[in-house]
Amino acid sequence: MQNTDLAMAEMDRCVSNLNFPGIQIGSNINGLNLSEEKFHPIFEHAENIGCSLFIHPWEMMGESDMQKYWLPWLVGMPAETSRAICSLILGGVLEKYPNLKIAFAHGGGAFPFTAGRVDHGFNVRPDLCAVDNSILPSSYMKNFYVDSLVHNKHAMDFLIQTIGAERIAMGSDYPFPLGEHHPGKLIESMDLSEFIKQRLLAGTALEWLGLNGNDFLG
Repeated sequence: MQNTDLAMAEMDRCVSNLNFPGIQIGSNINGLNLSEEKFHPIFEHAENIGCSLFIHPWEMMGESDMQKYWLPWLVGMPAETSRAICSLILGGVLEKYPNLKIAFAHGGGAFPFTAGRVDHGFNVRPDLCAVDNSILPSSYMKNFYVDSLVHNKHAMDFLIQTIGAERIAMGSDYPFPLGEHHPGKLIESMDLSEFIKQRLLAGTALEWLGLNGNDFLG
């Protein structure tokens, strides 16, 4: 990502030569927000070739200040994911590239649960928040996907109500310790209609990745 031309060349290789439907990138690039102008051509190229993007937190902000208790993973990762979402929204990237197929790890991190706070801050301090995009941040929830890795039924219910099942794809983070070791177990255990369960378990991912479900039937 730090080299725009090489990043787009690698994206082309993954999509055209390896037949990958998408790629994964980090939540920041050497400490720079994803909204930096230098990264815009990469997002434009992903939109043009239909390459899906998955954003996963890494090099969490404040990591060096909270090493004890595994806080970079427990606290830093949700915040880092929200940083990426807010940067792309407030920086106008999702407005500039409305057909970008982008998804964020871990239920969107802290963003779905603090969207009201972000909107309020946007409204009361537009001089600080609305400098690059004048559209209400929460209105972009329809423009991106998140995965389902939230570990809690109440959190999943809230996520479905806030973002919608059509925007949530099953995530596992397997085989890492914070992952769901039986992928899809939380979804399967919930009192949801079969239609919504299938949307969460497969339908949303197929849509985001631009794949045909019939290709996976035995």
